[in-house]
Amino acid sequence: MKVNGNTLIDLGYKPDNWFAKAIDYINENDLNEVQIKDYIKTILPPPLIQPFKKPLFYHQNIKAENTEEVDNLNQVIKTMSEVMRTPTVINGAVMPDACPTGEIGQIPVGGVVVTKNAIHPSMHSADICCSVMATNFGRVDPKKVLDAAHSITHFGYGGRKDLFDIPAALESKIKGNSFLNDEKSLMLARTHLGTQGDGNHFLFVGVSENTGDTYMVTHHGSRGFGAHLYKKGMKLAEQFRKKLSPKTIKRNAWIPYNTNEGKNYWDALQIIREWTKLNHELIHNRTVIDSGKHLTDIDRFWNEHNFVFKDGDHFYHAKGATPLDNKFVPDSINGLRLIPLNMSEPVLVVKGETNKNNLGFAPHGAGRDISRSAHKKKYQGIEDIEVFKNETKGLDIRFYSGKIDISELPSAYKKAASVQKQMEEYNLGKVVDKIMPYGCIMAGHFDAPWMKVKK
Repeated sequence: MKVNGNTLIDLGYKPDNWFAKAIDYINENDLNEVQIKDYIKTILPPPLIQPFKKPLFYHQNIKAENTEEVDNLNQVIKTMSEVMRTPTVINGAVMPDACPTGEIGQIPVGGVVVTKNAIHPSMHSADICCSVMATNFGRVDPKKVLDAAHSITHFGYGGRKDLFDIPAALESKIKGNSFLNDEKSLMLARTHLGTQGDGNHFLFVGVSENTGDTYMVTHHGSRGFGAHLYKKGMKLAEQFRKKLSPKTIKRNAWIPYNTNEGKNYWDALQIIREWTKLNHELIHNRTVIDSGKHLTDIDRFWNEHNFVFKDGDHFYHAKGATPLDNKFVPDSINGLRLIPLNMSEPVLVVKGETNKNNLGFAPHGAGRDISRSAHKKKYQGIEDIEVFKNETKGLDIRFYSGKIDISELPSAYKKAASVQKQMEEYNLGKVVDKIMPYGCIMAGHFDAPWMKVKK
């Protein structure tokens, strides 16, 4: 007797897309009931993965110390709690500089989320491998270093076609990765070298509190090169989400690492990391030379704070969190990490280890209690130049565009002393030096093409 859909329904199966294929195979091979059940086991799609009904526990290394911080903390807890319902998650933490970004359920800035066998593109964000690098220039006039850096760096949208070339070995890696071997990726990798972007990215010059040496610190990510990979990653993760866990919110879609796509995406992230480190190095090296120094005379260290770190089959997604543990920074030379606060405060040089509440991470800066737009509203009716002068007295602060961006002034960020106090309270790294501020360069306000009103 020929098997049909009703036969399978009588055997306890719900109608699905696989019915037609199964019916043809069963009839062609004249399977009996036991054989039918054994065969169907081999073709059934895996059961859908459901989000956790309740959020998993996560470590809250943060407390509110004023009214604005109370509201910020409530939003952080609300969004992080939703993140911790994601079915791949096994652990998490938030840092003292945490603040929400995007819709509820999106990992906050200052969040660390540990998953098993899963890479979540949204949790490393479009600014893949946002990172900081410090170079010691020795006993050099900090103004000389800032002037030299200003003459060669590049802030704002877009790229540049001068000064820097991508090394052949790195270009070969890019071409060899399925996520990066398109024309746009190569164009962005070539033209965005030597650029720092906008927003909170900066080039900072200061003096070591311990030694009196002048340091330069740069802060930026992988620019358009990384953002292009992020878009591809989000698209692929959404395809997996629809197939594996449709009730998981879109922002927390993931790419399973134990797939070919997962391993290729992980490799792509490592290439992005290599490019970003090179981007820092090129700006630093050229500034060293233009300052009259020799590259052999300097020492340097760096760390990312916006990335995915792997330990076995566990993936640590740090959205604005500094990795303390050396296992997360394989090219760490001295175990030193950098935590910038704001343009009027020192860059902290820290060391630390993993403990039960920090998961191997520290804050990445001072964070924000309110959005950029909300901060700007606080100063409506006051000239930007007046706000700027009041908050940057004694400092050499420059905006690359020539236009002040008050959303990047010190008052836009949490109190630096509060962040440092909570670092000590929650054992989030030990400060071993401070690079005291001389001055810095930031993008400033740009009239980017996509910001213009269409008529």
